[in-house]
Amino acid sequence: MDAALAAQPTRFLGFGSVPLGRTADETAAWVEREVMGRGLSGIGELTPPPGQAALVEPVLRAAADHHGLPVVVHGYAPTSAADLSTLADLGARYPKVPLVISQLGGSNWMRAIELAQATPSIYLELSTAHLIFAVRLAIRELPTRTLFGSDAPYGDPVVARTTVERVTLPGEIRERVLGGNLAELLGLS
Repeated sequence: MDAALAAQPTRFLGFGSVPLGRTADETAAWVEREVMGRGLSGIGELTPPPGQAALVEPVLRAAADHHGLPVVVHGYAPTSAADLSTLADLGARYPKVPLVISQLGGSNWMRAIELAQATPSIYLELSTAHLIFAVRLAIRELPTRTLFGSDAPYGDPVVARTTVERVTLPGEIRERVLGGNLAELLGLS
């Protein structure tokens, strides 16, 4: 990642991983050194063990200390519906931190959409959604908080983009989902 960022600084933005299970002070020092110190744009993708989404809390606290640095958390298995609820509770406690649930919450996509509707700091990234209806519903319900994603190299960017294009009309909402929402989230627009 560092090589790609150095070679193409106007094309790529990096997000840095943060180890879970450390103290708040250790986490804050890691974020300062390994994320902010490297000029990265966010944190993630974090994957807490099943039933332990609360481990993300010190990361959200550190992100809040850096003007709401976005945090991406893995949304598919091993993340459970209970983990999504824990993340929503944490998102409500740190409302200035954009909390991105990737993969549209996996098989818990309906719960992810419901939680995002109730928690203004939650964004849903759309990669690996297995039902086109799930993508359509997420975009309809959260047009300013859904983010294009392909999960490449595991997913296909063309298929992911085509899915978004199939469920949206040309225009503002499609453009927001395909990049405008993320640009706004990162302060690029």
